[in-house]
Amino acid sequence: MRDVNLLKNNGIDVDSALELLGDMEMYEETLNDFLEVSEERMPKVEECFNNKDMKNYAIQVHAMKSDSKYLGFTTLAEMALEHQLKSEANDIDYILKHYDELIKEFNRILKVINQFLEDC
Repeated sequence: MRDVNLLKNNGIDVDSALELLGDMEMYEETLNDFLEVSEERMPKVEECFNNKDMKNYAIQVHAMKSDSKYLGFTTLAEMALEHQLKSEANDIDYILKHYDELIKEFNRILKVINQFLEDC
């Protein structure tokens, strides 16, 4: 049995995610999907960031925000929303200043998910 408290203790709102997804089995499947998608998404986010391509950066962080909100990653969802809004407003200074924070939180969430899914 996996320890849901690992998620909750790391600021993940499992309860709201379960309201949307129905049960733990579906939640775990969706977490696995998130991990797979993230492997493709992060290089795109980084490429858009490095190229200062705010239009496509906004698209990528919007998708990150939506997935994060759905799965109960509240802090990551809020950060991604802010990045989406700032990139849509072409506020490159904000993105440059706060990019590392976004990536740090994203990587923290990935680590927690992996730890949770490996727990049996």
